[in-house]
Amino acid sequence: MKKKHTLKSIFSIALMLVSVTTLFAQEKTKDTIKKPKTERYGIRVGVDLHRLAKSIYDSDDYKGFEVMADYRLTKKIYIAGELGNEKKTVDEDQLNFTADGSYLKVGFDYNTYGNWLDMENMIFVGMRYGGSSFSQQLNSYNIYNTNPYFGETTKYPGQKFEGLSAGWLEVLAGIKAEVVNNLYLGFSVRLNYMLHQKRPENFDNLFIPGFNRTYEGGNWGVGFNYGISYFIPFYKRSK
Repeated sequence: MKKKHTLKSIFSIALMLVSVTTLFAQEKTKDTIKKPKTERYGIRVGVDLHRLAKSIYDSDDYKGFEVMADYRLTKKIYIAGELGNEKKTVDEDQLNFTADGSYLKVGFDYNTYGNWLDMENMIFVGMRYGGSSFSQQLNSYNIYNTNPYFGETTKYPGQKFEGLSAGWLEVLAGIKAEVVNNLYLGFSVRLNYMLHQKRPENFDNLFIPGFNRTYEGGNWGVGFNYGISYFIPFYKRSK
């Protein structure tokens, strides 16, 4: 009986050791075999809040909107673009004019930010080619006479120049940060260089939709946008 009891105890201890060893092996296997980390790929679509706000607080002189989108092509590279319309009236000492037209920009963004965990934020640089089709209305201009007896003369020609166009390159830098699930706020600054433009006779393209203001026929311009966008995921890839 004593021998049987001893064998039974040894068997119980061995069984317990096997159970503990098996449990340890299972936990180790779980730690070793992990699911691969994935990243989402899809399209992000939004609007420029700056142009919408300006259309409200400066409604007498400006109307505009811009739709923007980017599509994640690789881990770091996004195909990106903007489509918009602007109508702006400029009132200066010597002239008053209104520019009205649409524009399209296409290019890419490169994300320089190394995200961790499930973050999908961006600190990016990029480039665009922009094209615009527009018209300009010369509302009035002043002619200054050097003879003090005649003074200033105001003219109202009511002349409209249609069928104008322009093309340019943009270099840009900006950020996009996820504020809630799939909703992003972003900001970018842009330096523009004019490649070609069709000018009206006896006048100049003083404001080009999408390019912004030009000065004395110069080729350089600056701009920015501040937008909100929503990300629509299509599929996932392993990191």
